[in-house]
Amino acid sequence: MSATPQHPQKNRTSRRVIAATAGLVTVGALVAAMPAGAHDRGKGHGHGHQSRTVDVQLLSFNDLHGNLEPPAGSAGTVSETQADGTVTSVPAGGVEYLATSLRTARKGNPYSVTAAGGDMVGASPLLSGLFHDEPTIEALNGLDLDVTAVGNHEFDEGATELARLQNGGCHPVEGCYEKGKKFKGADFPYLAANVTSEKTGKPILKPYTVWKKNGVKIGFIGVTLEGTPNIVTANGVKGLKFHDEIETVNKYAKELDRQGVKSIVALIHEGGAPASASYNYDCDSPGAGDGISGPIVDIAKGITPKVDALVTGHTHQAYVCTVPDPSGKPRMVTSASSFGKLYTDTTLTYDRRTNDIVRTSVESANHIVSRDQAKATDMTKLIARWNTLAAPIANRPQGWITADINGRGSTAPEKPLGNLIADAQLEGLAPADKGGAVVAFMNPGGIRADLVHAASGSEGDGVVTYGEAFTVQPFTNMMNVVDLTGAQLVAALQQQVSGSNEASPKILQVSKGLTYTLDLTKSGADRVVADTIRLNGEAIDPAKTYRVAMNEFLAGGGDGFAALGEGTNKLVGASDLDLFNAYLAAHSTADAPLAPPATDRITVVR
Repeated sequence: MSATPQHPQKNRTSRRVIAATAGLVTVGALVAAMPAGAHDRGKGHGHGHQSRTVDVQLLSFNDLHGNLEPPAGSAGTVSETQADGTVTSVPAGGVEYLATSLRTARKGNPYSVTAAGGDMVGASPLLSGLFHDEPTIEALNGLDLDVTAVGNHEFDEGATELARLQNGGCHPVEGCYEKGKKFKGADFPYLAANVTSEKTGKPILKPYTVWKKNGVKIGFIGVTLEGTPNIVTANGVKGLKFHDEIETVNKYAKELDRQGVKSIVALIHEGGAPASASYNYDCDSPGAGDGISGPIVDIAKGITPKVDALVTGHTHQAYVCTVPDPSGKPRMVTSASSFGKLYTDTTLTYDRRTNDIVRTSVESANHIVSRDQAKATDMTKLIARWNTLAAPIANRPQGWITADINGRGSTAPEKPLGNLIADAQLEGLAPADKGGAVVAFMNPGGIRADLVHAASGSEGDGVVTYGEAFTVQPFTNMMNVVDLTGAQLVAALQQQVSGSNEASPKILQVSKGLTYTLDLTKSGADRVVADTIRLNGEAIDPAKTYRVAMNEFLAGGGDGFAALGEGTNKLVGASDLDLFNAYLAAHSTADAPLAPPATDRITVVR
C-alpha cells in the first residue's frame, strides 16, 4: 500500500450525490431538508467518446463507533493469514490512517463512491462520545463519505438526536462545544428505509439516494436490522417502528427501477460470521464448514436480483463473500470488520446501454488500514482540537492495573473485564440503602474495549484514565436493582443460549459468588446445566426472591433476556461508569495496582 498521503479534496466536482425523489419525512421539526453540500458534489466533465462500460469504485466500511484514534489493545488489530498458514495480528485503524487509505485508493479512479454500513457513531470512546459524536460526523465529512445506512447505535440517543447529527445545530442541553462554532451536521445522507414513525408511517430519514456522474447512476438503499428495538434502550426507539429488511429493500429497489435506476447497492446494518477470523480468508472456499453463516445469509438470499451488491455490518466481522440471489446468481456481500481497521474496495462494472451492473464482473477485496502509512494531517488536527477540549476530563487517573484486562478482545464466554465490571456493580449496589444486591449481571455487548496496561498518552503505563474507563463503558447506563425469583434467575441464564440467542449466544458476565456449568455440547437452554447453578455455594431456590443488579438495558429485557425484564421493586442506582470508576479507585493504588481477575465462575464444557 502506498504511504503517500493524498491531500483532502478541496473541489468535489468529481463526485455527486443526488437526492432521490423520495420525500424526506420529519421527526418532530428537526428532520428537514438535507444540509448544504449533501446534494451537489459536481457533475464532472463529459467526454467526446464514451466506452460502453465504466468501472465504478465502491469504497466501504462499517461500525466505526466513533473510533477516531487508533483503537488500543486487541481491539486495534486485524488477523491476517500468512502464506505458510500461520495467523498474525496486524495493528490497524484510526481515522488519520483511514483517510490516507481512502484517498490513496481513489487515485486513478475517476468514478469513485464511498459508502458505509451503519454504526458510525454510538458506543464511542470519550473523544467522540463526550461531545455526542460531533467529532466523528466532522471526520466523516472530511473523509468524503457519500452515504451511510443507519445502524442500531445511531438510535442510542433517540431519533431527535439522530436528526441533529444529520442536519446540524448545537446540542439541546449542552449547547455548542466551541465558541463561535455551530455544529454543521453530516454533509452525507443517513438512510433509514426500514425505520418509520409510528405516527405517520413514513421513513424518518431518506430511504435511498442516487449517486450520479457523467450519466452513470447508482442507487443506494439503507436499512438497519429489524431487531434494533431488542438491542437499544426503549427511549432510543420510542415512537419508531422497524420493518423487515428484505421487504423494505425490495420495495425501494422496485421504486428505483421504475425511475430508471438499474444499478443498486443495499447498505444493510446486519451481518454474519465467516468461518475464519482472518480478514483475507477466502469466503468462497469450497471446503466443508467454509463460507459464512448468520442472519445476512438469509437476507441476501431474499433480496431481489435488482440489487447488485450488499455492504453489511453489525457483527464486526471481515468478509468478502458471494451469496446467491433469489434467481441463483452469485452476488457480492461484504463487511469491513469495525473501528476503521479495514476498508472494502469493490469494482462495479457499469453498462451504459443497460444502465445496470455487469454482475459477473464484480470484484471485491478488503484492505488493512495500516498504521505504517502517513497520517492525514487534517485528521490529526481534528483529533488534537477535540482532545484539547476533552483533556481536563479524559486524563484524570481512576485506578491502576498490573496488566491488560481483556473485555472486547476476549473470545471466551467469561471475560476478565466482564468479571471486574460485574464485581464493581455488585459492590456498589450491595449495601441495603443502595439496593441490597446479592448478584450482578453485565451484558457482554456493553463492554466496548479492553483495559490496556500500556499508556495511551502521557499518564504512564498501568494508569487507567477516565477516558479509558469511558471507552470500556461509554453508554453511562443507570443501574437497576430488582427482585427476581430463583426461577426467573435460572430462566435468564438459560436465555443466554436459547430463544433469540440460541444461534449466537450472549453470555452474561456474572459477579463473584455465582457459578455454573455451560455445556456447549448440548443444545438450547440445556446448555446451561441448571443443577450446577450456585450462589455463594448454595443451589438457587426457585421460589426464593433475589435482589439482582444490572444496567437499565438488561432490566428492560434487552438482548433477548425477557426474564430480567420481569423484575419488580426496582431501585435506580448510580451509573455503570460511576460504579466502575469507584471500584477502580477503591481497589488499586500506584503501589498496589489491580490484577486481572480470575475467570473461574463459568465452567465451560466443549
